Amino acid sequence: METAYRNLQEFIAALEKAGELKRIQAPVSKDLEITQVTDLASKSPGGGQALLFEHVLESPFPVLTNAFGSDRRICMAFGVPDLDTLSARVRQFVEVEPPKTLKDVMRLMPMGLDFLRFLPRKLKCAPCQEIVYRGDEVDLSLLPVLTCWPQDGGPFITLPVVITRSLLTGRRNAGMYRLQVFDRYTTGMHWHIHKDGSHYFHEYRKARKRMPVAVAIGTDPAVTYAATAPLPRGVDEMMLAGFIRRKPVPMVRCLTVDLEVPAESEFVLEGYVEPDELRLEGPFGDHTGYYSLVGEYPVFHVTALTHRRRPVYSATIVGRPPMEDCYLAKATERIFLPLLNTVLPEIRDFWMPWEGVFHNITVISMQKEYPGHARRIMSAIWGQGQMSFCKAVVLVDPDVEFKHPRKVLETILNELDLRTDLYISEGILDVLDHSAPEALFGGKLGIDATHRLEGERNRPEPPPPLLLPPSEKIEGALHNVSDLLKSFYVPDLNVRNRILLLNLHKDGKTTGRKLAERLFDQRDLEAFSILVLYDDNIDLKDASLVLWKAFNNVDPKRDLIQYDNRIVIDATKKGREDDHDRPWPDDIVMDPDIVERVRRRAKELGIEEYL
Repeated sequence: METAYRNLQEFIAALEKAGELKRIQAPVSKDLEITQVTDLASKSPGGGQALLFEHVLESPFPVLTNAFGSDRRICMAFGVPDLDTLSARVRQFVEVEPPKTLKDVMRLMPMGLDFLRFLPRKLKCAPCQEIVYRGDEVDLSLLPVLTCWPQDGGPFITLPVVITRSLLTGRRNAGMYRLQVFDRYTTGMHWHIHKDGSHYFHEYRKARKRMPVAVAIGTDPAVTYAATAPLPRGVDEMMLAGFIRRKPVPMVRCLTVDLEVPAESEFVLEGYVEPDELRLEGPFGDHTGYYSLVGEYPVFHVTALTHRRRPVYSATIVGRPPMEDCYLAKATERIFLPLLNTVLPEIRDFWMPWEGVFHNITVISMQKEYPGHARRIMSAIWGQGQMSFCKAVVLVDPDVEFKHPRKVLETILNELDLRTDLYISEGILDVLDHSAPEALFGGKLGIDATHRLEGERNRPEPPPPLLLPPSEKIEGALHNVSDLLKSFYVPDLNVRNRILLLNLHKDGKTTGRKLAERLFDQRDLEAFSILVLYDDNIDLKDASLVLWKAFNNVDPKRDLIQYDNRIVIDATKKGREDDHDRPWPDDIVMDPDIVERVRRRAKELGIEEYL
């Protein structure tokens, strides 16, 4: 496999050679149509293929989507047979012991020289500056910037590498922050509060200085990934990209701002952000599967637009998982495990299920060494960098294999005692979490599903399992509770803590908390330890859908109602009757007319296999 791609177009050629690229020659619109085709590919078995739209109606430039969206393509992007190979390279560096003898020095010298090869290299001229527009020549409408979803506030650049530099330390940051195009010259700059770009911006605000910014679009795969990686502040993402590539990233100085950008980029936007200028940005169909809400964000003023002679515009579509970003998250999971081990060596592995959209749940296998060790790891995770935004942390034993998700779930549900193993706390949340009553802060849930050690409080002996009641008994019990409970489903899981999924028709007055006590009182429901409430439009047999709703719609402090060794989980949409005064975002759903149009054109587009 390739160890480095010089640029995006080399990667495209490799994808095509491997049968991982589909060229779409029929004309398509950048407004919604490309999204619908990409969504169909992303959700097809195995993630479909990368898509190159060669004829975009509103722009002369082709568009690439879904380039990272499969296990094979994400490995191709890194030039490795599997992600664990790259993880092993990371571990080799982080576990190096200081040399004690001359022999040790000689043994480590090749590794040191290898490290020096990761340093970015400066060029005097570059392909990304073959075509140049400055000042009044700049027109962002030249680019095929996608309007992804029907309620989006406008077109968004979704795969940008945004380059800034600290005013205080001079260190570079390359991050990935969406850019809503406002007009010919300006975009939004969607910096979340915990991102390095936002931190550097506040340095400029405090100093009352204009901040230079550069944006590279269509970088080689290693650079694109590095911009998404949760590196510690001050660590140059171009070093990580060089490490992945095994070659330095060539950089070139911008023409109108004092910054450097990857020389092989397809497009570059140069400009600045004023310290006190904010503008409403959004909504945007986000990776959570919901629209993120309108908010005030800084404004990026473009002073130059440069590009290669025949560039390809790269974009990603995000929405309800699985989509392309799920595979980027899986790469982060593998690559950063060795780094997490340097702080918490008792952790053996960790897994972020796609349905948890990265920040809502993490399952961790650990080697327990003393009583209360699992609780310590929960607290450590909630204080560890971007892991601190995780809403739920589940601890399991080291022999649990995450390659078999169903078995992991069954192991947890068989081990768990609901009276003793749930730890509810509060803390900081990701800005995209919509379930908490307050923005950025809400309930957190720790689950200890590890075996007990000597000295730990024993789990109570579970009662003998009750026979599952017949369907008519369940229906009768639900009718006794409320006519608003419309349907149910019993997942086929071989577990001690049985689950009952329920559809609730919310009437603006009745809440899950009000129904919980009546549900607990029904003798015909006593066989179920965990009862989960969903809105009445949710297909309870769609396992991925019910997990996604549970991980996203639950604030653990408010929405978990416990009675002895049983629990009701309210995974419905919340309103004022639930003491939830924040706006609740809409699910991302494509315009039916676009869905039908793409369906009719499937043969012309060459995507019949995705329908």
